[in-house]
Amino acid sequence: MSYPKIVSVKDHIAWSYANLARAHAAVKAGESSYNRTHHMIRAHLFKGLTTGKMTMRSLYDDEKVKFQYPPACCFCGNMEKISIDHLIPKNKGGSDCSDNFIWACKTCNSSKSDYDMLEWFKKKEKFPSILLLRRYIKLVAKYCDEKDLLDIPLNEALDYNLPFKLQLLPYDFPELDTLVLWIAPVIND
Repeated sequence: MSYPKIVSVKDHIAWSYANLARAHAAVKAGESSYNRTHHMIRAHLFKGLTTGKMTMRSLYDDEKVKFQYPPACCFCGNMEKISIDHLIPKNKGGSDCSDNFIWACKTCNSSKSDYDMLEWFKKKEKFPSILLLRRYIKLVAKYCDEKDLLDIPLNEALDYNLPFKLQLLPYDFPELDTLVLWIAPVIND
């Protein structure tokens, strides 16, 4: 697969988010492989995000997920001993606002500790659900926008002490049949 020229932090986040949107559309449609429409979604969104003609949808959309799905661990789906966790760890600079709060069972919360979510998933040789990753990428984008980091060169930003591992934002995703929208079943659609 060829990638577009990724120069800035904005390009990097946009390419990851565009690939996420492609995967989201394919998984939601129950596809077993990507088709032309999915590739067009990715290309159109990437161009729109990098030119400023499009924006990511609000984190409000991701907040609604908390009410559509049962309180279950966002990492493993366990519905027992649920607590609130910071998606981007507070002690690394993650905010104390509801956008950064997710459900986590005590076991996953303890295991994840102050790891970056993508680093933790990689260590466990797993991949997050699409909706959890969408929330995470939006939080990364919001943080970078608030800190005026979007237009700096990506290779420079990788040396910054950020509360997340920018280099772990995925461009490539696992096979569609292994991806899930959310870790727990939906209550109402």
